[in-house]
This record gives sequence, C-alpha cells and structure tokens, in this order.
Amino acid sequence: MITLYLLLVLLPFPAALVLGFLRGARSILTVNAAVSLLMLGLGTGFALSAHGVLGDGFVLADAFARLLLTISLLVGAASAVFAVPYFLGRVARGHLPARRVRLFGVLYPIFLDTVIVALTSNNLGVLWIALEASTLATVFMVSLERSPGGIEAAWKYLILCGVGLALALFGTVLIDLAAAPLHLPAGERLLWSVLSHARGALAPGAITTAFAFLLVGYGTKAGLVPIHHWLPDAHAQGPAPVSAVLSGILLNVALDPVVRAEALAEGALHSNLPGLFLVGFGMASVIVAALLLWRQYDLKRLWAYSSIEHMGLATLGFGIGTPLAVLGATLEMSVHALSKSSLFFTTGVVSQSHGTQDVRAIHGLLARRPLQGVALLLGGWAILGLPPCGTFISELLIVLAAVHLSPLLALVLLGALLTAFAAIAGRLQEVLWGGGGRRRPERALALVPVFASLALVLLLGVTLPPPFASWYRTTVPLLGLRP
Repeated sequence: MITLYLLLVLLPFPAALVLGFLRGARSILTVNAAVSLLMLGLGTGFALSAHGVLGDGFVLADAFARLLLTISLLVGAASAVFAVPYFLGRVARGHLPARRVRLFGVLYPIFLDTVIVALTSNNLGVLWIALEASTLATVFMVSLERSPGGIEAAWKYLILCGVGLALALFGTVLIDLAAAPLHLPAGERLLWSVLSHARGALAPGAITTAFAFLLVGYGTKAGLVPIHHWLPDAHAQGPAPVSAVLSGILLNVALDPVVRAEALAEGALHSNLPGLFLVGFGMASVIVAALLLWRQYDLKRLWAYSSIEHMGLATLGFGIGTPLAVLGATLEMSVHALSKSSLFFTTGVVSQSHGTQDVRAIHGLLARRPLQGVALLLGGWAILGLPPCGTFISELLIVLAAVHLSPLLALVLLGALLTAFAAIAGRLQEVLWGGGGRRRPERALALVPVFASLALVLLLGVTLPPPFASWYRTTVPLLGLRP
C-alpha cells in the first residue's frame, strides 16, 4: 500500500513538469484531465485497500481520511475534465490568453497533491505545510484571468487565509506543548494517531488554547463566519473549475483538522465545551449565510454563500457530536462537495452562453437551453436538500440531532435553512422560467461532469455503496464522542 501511496503523491510533480513544456491549450488541458483521472484511480485504489497508519506512522489512512480523499479526487477529476471545454471556450472568446492555460496546467496537479498530503498526513506539521502550499497554488488560479476583481479576490484570499494559517501554526505549536506530559519522542508529539490514543492525558490548558487557535485558523480557510470574508469573492471571481475545487475540495480539507482537534480537546477536557464552540460557529455560519443569500444576484456568489451555509451545517453536526450528528455531518461534507461543484460547472457554462452571471439578465433557461436548464434545476434540487438527494438525508440527520441537543436550537436551525431555501429557490425561478425565446444550440459535452456528480449525490441519498457505508460507519465512533 505504501508504494501505491508514494506513486499517488509523486505523480503530480513530473506531470506538472510535462505540462509546463507542452504547447497548445487543448494539449495541456487534455493531459491535465488524464493525469487527474489517473490520480482518481490511484487514490480510489488506495482508499479501498489501505487502513490504519502506514509508512512508519507518516500516513494516516483512517476511514475519515479515505472518505475525504475519495470525494476530493472525484471533484478534482470532474473539474479537470470540465476545464477542457470551459477554458477552450474562454480562450476562443478572448477572455483568457492561451499562455495562462499552461499556468493552470502546472498548478492544478500540484494543488491536488497538497490536498492528498493534507488529508492523509499523520503529522500536524506536515498538514500545515500542505494547507499553506494549497493556498499558494490556488491563489494564482483564482486570478488566472487577471481581471481587476479577480486580482482583488486573490489578494484578499491570500492575506486572510495567510493570517488564518499563521494562527493555525501557533495552535500546532501549542499541541506539541500539550503533549509534553506524554513524554514522547519529539517526532511523535504531533502525530494524530498517537495524540488521539492518549488524548485523555494531554495538558488541559494547552490543548484548550491550541484548539481555539486551530478553530479560528483553519476555520478561516473553511469559510466559517465571522472569518469568511475571502470566500465569496474568491468563488465568484475565479474561473468555474477553480471555484468548484475551492468549494468542493478545499473547504472540506480545512475543516478536517478542526474536527480532529475538537475530538482531541474533548478527550483531554472530558467536557463538551469544544463541541459547543463548533455549534456556535456552525449556527452563526448557517444564519448569516441564509440572510446574505437574499442579497445575491450573481449566481457564483449565490453558491459561495451557500457553501458557507453548508460548511456551517457540517460544523454544527460535528459540534453536537452524537453518532447521528456525526453521520449527518460526514455525509453533508460528501454530498455538498459533489453538488456544489456541479453547480459551479453549470454556472460556468451558463455564463459563457449569456456573457453574464447576473440572475437578472438570465431568463427562460429551460426553454432556451434545456440541457443547461435541467443541469441547473437538478443541481439546485440537490443543494436545496430536497429528497431523494443525499443532502436531504444529511440535513435531516443534523436537524434531528439538534432536536436532541436543544429544541430551541433545532427551531432556529430549521428557520435558517428555510430562509436559505427560499432565497435560492427564488433566484433559480428567475433564471429557469420566464422570458421565453427560441431554443439555442448547446455543448452537451461540457455538462457530462455535472450529471455524473449529481448522479452520485442521488445515489448517496438512496443507498450507500459498500465502501461508503464502511467509511461512514467507522467515522462515527472515531469522531462521535457523546451518546
């Protein structure tokens, strides 16, 4: 298994080198898509066969890591495939110089590599380095078209996430201090597997402070309110494939260490106080995002605030911490990644067809461009949490868990979800219906990744394939601490 893992981690570097010397946008994008699909195959093989801790304690392959790895590589492969027609269209229309496609081709596999390392590293220090590298890779992709809005969004993303990661670094140092009573060798004091096994013996004061810094630090990159301000701009200004990986991959990767740190802190304190902090941040994110959704008329900003809402919902579930809530939160991370990436794909196609992302300038999509309209309708159906999609199951589980914790909390949560539902449904109604007009030609190939992602969202709402069922079942006792 370690050989397969090393192949998966090392493949992006020669791939990026080759992509850097290729000529022609089509060749670069096609090879990048092939590399991403190969990484998906290798990563899926690793996730299905590996377990526990590998490579002398360096590689973490527990159920949560393998689940997030598989979902991330699925979104990564779908985004790379979608990028082929999307960027070729941007180049043909003069919106993107062909030379910048090479920059995307070089950075994309490196970004996927940072995600793999962040999700599977057993060492908190290596995790921090990987997340820092992911910021550096994606910030140039956000500003790929060099528009004034894109450059501003990239700077905001770099500065705010840089500050957040600096706080997370301080929290990582404090974790090392909290492990001092364990009298471990220096190389083991930052290992998730060791700390999780001995969390009851960690220094309470140090671990509490460390958790606070990790929550704020990595929570910034996960887009939790009130440290979310980079997210709407970066998602709205970046190219559609980049917005898809920011929302579908990077937010999950940033939330992963927050959840694990909460489990460490609760074990050390023998208290649910860390979980209550997650409940607070999660509820704030859901409520604020639900209210701000009403002010959005840019489709990509609409999906950006929806991402804040859904990450808040997942954070809330992990904070409640019961097996039911953890199952809902884990499923929420999975289906949100797939459904939101499909919405960014569809929005990219719609904006290219209409020359705008403004809801008020797009009408009658179902009549004029039926394929785009159906893709947007199904994506909206999924993200709104309507049955039988997996989002319906995940939100239902979290709401039921909130009722168990506090009926008042559940009532507020339900009100926020309904507020968000009404805002998104209203914008979709404006885009999909009305206006009339004759039918326009469409490029069906660009929508293949959309329907493939949505099919998996539907599948996860109807049944759980054996690997996913095993991963969810194993993750619940790993992260669910309370009965």
